[in-house]
Order: sequence, then C-alpha cells, then structure tokens
Amino acid sequence: MASSRSYCLLLLLIASDSFSCHVLGAKHLDGNLKKKKNPLEYIGRCFLFPAPNLPHLFTFLTGFLNNGNFEQSPKPSNLKKTVLKGTRSLPGWETKGLVEFIAGGPQPGGMYFPVAHGAHAVRLGNEATISQTVAVKPGSLYALSFVASRTCAQNEVLTVSVPPQSGDLPLQTLYCSNGGDTYAWGFKPNTTLVKITFHNPGVQEDPACGPLIDAVHLKELLPPFPTRDNLVKNPGFEEGPRRPLTHSGNGILLPPKQEDKVSPLPGWIIESLKSVKYIDAQHYNVPVGKSAVELVAGRESAIAQIIRTVPGKLYALTFAVGDAKNECHGSMAVVAFAAKDSFTVPFQSSGDGKFKNASFKFRAISARTRLTFFSSNYHTRKDDYVSLCGPVIDQVRVFPIKA
Repeated sequence: MASSRSYCLLLLLIASDSFSCHVLGAKHLDGNLKKKKNPLEYIGRCFLFPAPNLPHLFTFLTGFLNNGNFEQSPKPSNLKKTVLKGTRSLPGWETKGLVEFIAGGPQPGGMYFPVAHGAHAVRLGNEATISQTVAVKPGSLYALSFVASRTCAQNEVLTVSVPPQSGDLPLQTLYCSNGGDTYAWGFKPNTTLVKITFHNPGVQEDPACGPLIDAVHLKELLPPFPTRDNLVKNPGFEEGPRRPLTHSGNGILLPPKQEDKVSPLPGWIIESLKSVKYIDAQHYNVPVGKSAVELVAGRESAIAQIIRTVPGKLYALTFAVGDAKNECHGSMAVVAFAAKDSFTVPFQSSGDGKFKNASFKFRAISARTRLTFFSSNYHTRKDDYVSLCGPVIDQVRVFPIKA
C-alpha cells in the first residue's frame, strides 16, 4: 500500500464564486486519487499542514491571487509606520524597494488615498516592485485584472509584466471620480510558472507619490472562433476579463496598444491612445447578452479586429449602438471602418439606456479586412463631469451577401 502512495502538497481554497487551488503541501496521498471524480474526496485522503517555509503560494485556476486584495495585513514587526520592512513582509507577495501598506482615506500631510475595494491597498514608491509566482497553463490566454490609481497630479506609470510580455500602463487619465479604476491586462505564458510583477518605473519629485494597487485577480480566457454566420470573433464581447469584486460598478478598463493575441478582450485589438471600458449587464445597460464595450475617450478610444474575407466579395456589417444607462448624455456618434469604407452612426443619448441597430455594406479588397470602431465625440456623465463615458457597441456581425 505504501508503494502506491506519493507525496504532494495541497490546499483547497474557495474564493468568491470560483474554485481556486494553492499548492502548499501534503503527504501520503494515495496514488489512486487520480481515479476520483469529486475533488472534495481528495481532502479526506490528504493530510493538510501549514508550510511556513513556503509563504508565497503557487496559485492556479481562476480567482484572486494569494492576498490579492491586500486585506491580510503584515505583522506589526514588519512595518515601519506604513513602509514594509524586508522582501517577504507582505503576505503572499515579494516586495522590492519602498512599498507601503496603506489604509484608504485621509493621510498625514493632507493627502487622500482612494481605496474603492476593501480597506487596504499597497503603494509603490520610486522604482518599487511587488510580485507573485503563479501556476498557469502554457499557451492559454489570461486576463489579469487589478485596481490602479495615481496618488498625485504627476504623470504616473505602472509597468505590468508576466514574461514574456511586459507593458507600461499610463495612469494620467482618470476615468472615474472615486479613484477605483479597474484595469485588465492580457498575457499568454509559455511556462507553467510565471512571475506577475507590478513596478513603478518612474522617479517622482515627491517621494510620497506613486500608484496604488489593489484587488489583483486572474482569469483564464477561452479562445474565440468565427462561425459560418459571423466572421467576427467574440462578436458580443461575452468572453473577457472578470471584475475582481462584483459590487463594483465602474467597469473594467482595457489599456491601449494591446495586440489581439494577448488582449484581455479575446479577438479584439485595443489600438487607441486611451483605454476602452468593458461593461456588464449587472451594472450597465447592455444591448445583447451579458457584456459590451463602452468607447470612453472619443477618437482616442478605439477597438479593432482583423477578419478573413474574400477579395471582391460583398459583405454586410451590423452592430448595436447605445448608451450604458449611466447618465452619459449628448450627441454621440460611432465611426466604423471596414476595408476602404467608413460609416458614421449618430445617436442622441439621454442616458436612459436606449440603443439602435446599424447596418452597412462593404466590399473586401484583400484576404484580411480590418474592422475599427471609435467614438467621434467626448462625453461625461450628467452627475459627474470628471468620469469619462461614451457610446456602447455590441453584437458586431459580418457576413457575406449577394451583390
């Protein structure tokens, strides 16, 4: 019997509505467990024990990273006021440089740190870094969601990296007034273990400045495919990042200049200078299904997709345009490009969630046709002149038609 047993490490953790696992340790696990279909049966066959020498867990599947919301506080002995001492002081994370564990609200010196999710967050000082090692599936697409906000009026930048991908996230633009901007960043790993890193690359004049990080969440995304009836992949934006906390109503910002292979919105390219917003039906008006995209920064906010076409063939392009029922109002217009043709869809919004369908024809000129959508105007909400908003697009469809 002993020969059929193996050594392993296992801890099951239920996080939100997803099932997450953290590899910790266990011993004397029966080798026949592979035959068990119910994962809960594994618990009875494993001896679980704490692993003080392994404080940084290997997280896999979907859910919050270990202490991803930073509500597990460091020991008082590992803090000097708000500054973390040592690289292993923050539970679940490795730190480098000046990293602060802060509570939201008024701060000494008259500053105010907005923490929209929970009570705590971390602030990255000049050239500071936090990181965590995570177990993933090589070749799969992931969306890394997190809350990030600047603390000063300076042009702050946050570098996000998961080898082999890395990118700079500008935090200059505030998309909501409460400081709770949620971002999603896409990556495709080529190893089973990757290190997720957040880094403040700037050297600010004021050492009290630096971005806040909170609510770090990981989701594996399914690859989209076109169908016989629609050449557009992920046409209704149903596959995308998950909001870290379901009670948040700010949507998820998709940063600019993300290629379609590693976009957090599968199949789509965020090719603009500013972010677009991924919204859900729980908090916004969505024309069809559970998700849609809001173009929140005028001509600087655009999405695109390259589809397969037959040169010389005629196609129909249809999509829905409306508002998110979020008090965004005014004379809106969505501009769509396909091949050599452009189309403008005007929409007068009162912020009450109405939408309309648009339909156009275009003739393909090559085997690949780029579809692009952007808003021609800038908008803010009736009740909030700081928060950017814009028209919503959904249910994009392209199919061949007869001349």
